[in-house]
Amino acid sequence: MNRSPSDYLRLLAVLTFVLLAGCRLPGGSPELADRAYALWLEQAPQDADWERALPRVITVKGGRVHKLNPLPDIDEDTVHVTTASCHHGSTPPAPLSVDLRAFYTDSDLYLRFSWLDPTRDEAIRQWQFDGKEWLASPALEDGLGILWDNDNRFHQFTCSYACHIDGFGVAGANFHANNKMKLPRDEGIELDLWNWKAGRTARFGFADDRTLAFKGMEGDVPGEIFLENSRARSEGQGSIEIFGAGDTPVYDQEGRSIGKEFRPAGSVAPGYISARPIGSRADVAAVTDYRNGRWIVILRRALQTADPRDVVFTPGKTSGVAFGLAIMDDTIKEHYASITTEHLVLLPKK
Repeated sequence: MNRSPSDYLRLLAVLTFVLLAGCRLPGGSPELADRAYALWLEQAPQDADWERALPRVITVKGGRVHKLNPLPDIDEDTVHVTTASCHHGSTPPAPLSVDLRAFYTDSDLYLRFSWLDPTRDEAIRQWQFDGKEWLASPALEDGLGILWDNDNRFHQFTCSYACHIDGFGVAGANFHANNKMKLPRDEGIELDLWNWKAGRTARFGFADDRTLAFKGMEGDVPGEIFLENSRARSEGQGSIEIFGAGDTPVYDQEGRSIGKEFRPAGSVAPGYISARPIGSRADVAAVTDYRNGRWIVILRRALQTADPRDVVFTPGKTSGVAFGLAIMDDTIKEHYASITTEHLVLLPKK
């Protein structure tokens, strides 16, 4: 049966003691407990359950803040160079706090992430018709990534420790996120990676289930499911840059082919076409909400899948599963990354 409010209060007291007592991480230095705890429920959590859940607040650092340009007359290059961001070497933006809460049932894990983001970015490269021609917006999208170390193979695992970018480690001083992530050494290790995208996956109700290895990232089922809605791409117009001058969208917002028919000024079309994932790539379901300037993303996945590369969540495993967290703010590269060693622990049913 479901837990009563008194059950939650007793558990809160116990967990508060654990948090305040602290734990000793590898290396001998005492640190506050770095664990998010998932409670068992008989059925999928409801709003009241999420409100009562014990939050784990995770700090992520080093990203790029999307701000509406307060000085529209200054050219874009000037704004870009003067934006506080770690990859420019200037003062990084303030850390971001992510509220994580978790439950599990006999079959599924539920994770709820919530974070402040005053700018809702989900219309990645959206096309707009000005009455004469189509123009692609430079806008990108918000996002969230979770990297799992199923067997706790990395010492003091964090997103910034385990991930790697060609030429630079994320943990290094010269972070410049212009290349795709991969693991730093070819040791045959594969890590489970979940990637929620505010524009390309959220409205279809999933997070992209991927694998991170030395060779880079790929979907659990190979193949590209996010394609540019671009005639230059689909027709191989090499002289025209994708999303550049002279390019046009292939499909409108309703998925209908765009031809020479009349369209009023202000008509829009998506910048990308998303195909629904199949097989193991579709293992992670997502429910997305944006309200009061915050993203609220609930992810659901089976405790164990049929894919041997996927992380397994075992109730009662005291060490839990180590993970790293990344947040993207109108970017697909320059993300915030967690800097502490985090673990998800599924508390026993009784």
